[in-house]
Amino acid sequence: MRVREPVVAGRFYASDPERCRQDLADLLRDASTDARNGEKLIGGIVPHAGWMCSGRVAAKVFAALAASRSPTAIVMFGGVHHAIGPDAALFPDGRWDTPIAPLEIDARLAERILGQTCLIADDPFAHVAEHSLEVQMPFVALLFPRAKVVPIMVPPGPRAHEVGEAVGRTLKAYNYDAVVVGTTDLTHYGPGYGFTTHGVGPAGNRWAKEENDKPFIELVCALRFADVVEEAAQRKNACSSGAVAATLAAAKTLGATKGALLEHTTSSEVLGGVGRREHLDSVGYAGIVLS
Repeated sequence: MRVREPVVAGRFYASDPERCRQDLADLLRDASTDARNGEKLIGGIVPHAGWMCSGRVAAKVFAALAASRSPTAIVMFGGVHHAIGPDAALFPDGRWDTPIAPLEIDARLAERILGQTCLIADDPFAHVAEHSLEVQMPFVALLFPRAKVVPIMVPPGPRAHEVGEAVGRTLKAYNYDAVVVGTTDLTHYGPGYGFTTHGVGPAGNRWAKEENDKPFIELVCALRFADVVEEAAQRKNACSSGAVAATLAAAKTLGATKGALLEHTTSSEVLGGVGRREHLDSVGYAGIVLS
């Protein structure tokens, strides 16, 4: 059996099973379980930094999804932090290990998705070092124990949304009880990221959040999947726009009409300016549900 083992456990989140469970419980304790007035949620957008920084935001999205749905399949669209080529990369079968429980890959769904488009490659090796989906998997293992997953990494490109449309068509054609989850962090601002157009320190970090992040968030909430990749390229306000484009397109194909922002914060706000780098540099995080 093909097994994807954790590679950032112990750094981005706890590797010890009991500590991981406790951290999840702490993050979810403050997350609203409101199913948004009975709305059936179709998907969500979550950040993918270490849980210390962005776990609370991700927890709100996963808690809302769990309150709304108990899906049997979850398609996960991840970012690309290591070059994988022009195509999206799908992990096709086997399991994905987490500190608290393994997650089974939905091999039949993966096969059906691959049959829908030439834009997705059967490429489990592309996932070996990528963290953007790994940090989400313990949430899935805890909150959706009966669900199988299909992890897909989506590079930012003009056809990224077509990847999501293919997934949406597949889920719809075979009547899957599924949700789609995508991940991105927002503006990476500060000297550590080589982006200081509006000064260094609190004023620049405020600009990054209030002025630079917000146009991307607005596009997401309007489900404008064809525009998010270009927006991110122009403003540098999202690191995984391909994953977002695919998620929005899949959700819209499945009937979603809008997104709702649950929380928007930054690493500098969460960390409270602890240490020089954390004070000068800032990364934006948004949690959004799609319905």
